[in-house]
Amino acid sequence: MSAKIVYDMNAMKFMSLFERITRAKLKDCIVRENMILFIVQPGEIGKAVGSKGINVRKLEKALNKKVKVVEFSPEPVNFIKNLVHPLKVKEITEDEGVYTLTPLDLKTRGMLIGRNASHLRAYEDIARRYFPVKELKVV
Repeated sequence: MSAKIVYDMNAMKFMSLFERITRAKLKDCIVRENMILFIVQPGEIGKAVGSKGINVRKLEKALNKKVKVVEFSPEPVNFIKNLVHPLKVKEITEDEGVYTLTPLDLKTRGMLIGRNASHLRAYEDIARRYFPVKELKVV
């Protein structure tokens, strides 16, 4: 949250296309090598995804990349829960900037962490853009 977010021309094009297709208010766009993550304003997730996910499919076809849409929340715990969706977590606790996620089962735990903790670090980086997150842990 301390640094200013700067977008390159590609991200600007993706954001423009997203808003044109979905008509949803966009908060942020994060471009990764294998996917594009769009973060929408609170209450805009239904409009962004569209009926039966039609908007997401249109975007994936147009951008030729995997697309994930996440609803922003001013509460860090709710935002992290939205970020890891569709994976289910029993609870998320916070202690001095360290957020601990408790998954429902071992399969979910593995998918949350990812190979070499790649998924967990990606979630951490995204959460750090908005909140003072020191670390995300999975127990």
